[in-house]
Amino acid sequence: MKNFKIVSYNVENYFDVVDDSLTSDEEYLPTGIRAWNYSKYTTKQNNIAKVLAAIGGWEAPAIVGLCEIESEKAMRDLTLYSPLKGLGYKYIHHESPDARGVDVVLMYQPHQFKPIHDEIIRIPSFKTRDLLYVSGKTTNEDTLHIFVCHFPSRLGGELESEDRRVTVAEKLRQKVDSVFINSGNANIVIMGDFNDYPSNSSITEILKAIPPTDNFQPESLYNLASVLQSRGKGSHKFQGEWGMLDQMIVSGNLLNPQNKISTTTSDMHVFEPDFLLEPDETFLGKKPKRTYNGMAYQGGFADHLPVMLDLWY
Repeated sequence: MKNFKIVSYNVENYFDVVDDSLTSDEEYLPTGIRAWNYSKYTTKQNNIAKVLAAIGGWEAPAIVGLCEIESEKAMRDLTLYSPLKGLGYKYIHHESPDARGVDVVLMYQPHQFKPIHDEIIRIPSFKTRDLLYVSGKTTNEDTLHIFVCHFPSRLGGELESEDRRVTVAEKLRQKVDSVFINSGNANIVIMGDFNDYPSNSSITEILKAIPPTDNFQPESLYNLASVLQSRGKGSHKFQGEWGMLDQMIVSGNLLNPQNKISTTTSDMHVFEPDFLLEPDETFLGKKPKRTYNGMAYQGGFADHLPVMLDLWY
């Protein structure tokens, strides 16, 4: 069997050093409070490349969904000038109305995945990141429907911000329904940073992504992150508690071993090598090593750990 690896990674504030007059990117400029400069930018870029290369091992991940990418320039530099440059990644990126100017992006290996169609799903009621929908063919001519998401943050409190995540989940569910109408046995993968846990209502009630059961329905959505959450795993640490804000949700068809391409409930993992972590002096244990600790630059990676899903064909 051949492996088809999908990665989702919130890289946390991958900003270039050029001022964008249309967004609030001042914090990440040489003149800004973080004194963001070309050297810090290339370190960030190389760190993202290091993570993706380490996840892939001998075989680069087929598809990578990224959150918190500022610009086309940042993606061009990552794919053409970082240590990833020899791997031939292409990417799909659209500018979104997010106030800080951060977007979601899909990177892919052209010999493993050929995009046929891509579109943004805009949230009309307030400014936030677009959702990205891409459909394409795998090497064995199976169609995959990929969604890359970065739901609105919990800034200001979980309950106060919940309505926004519910609104985005509704838009996402509408698009999922339209995919199922066109293709009843669609192979769907929904990934990203949901800023909610697998048990929150935006995921379970609105998106209708449920923990895997023994009887998979082809047109139901199953949240593989709920399996990891129940085992105490997490992609993000908040006040000492690890939680699965970053999730992989699949249609039931992908859990059918008879399908030409499939996965299992134990094929999602959090990537947690030591180099991505540092001691958590407040809450004990380890925590993700970030680019900044407060306002102090430390040249780390991100506040989230990557998650990955293995498909097999």
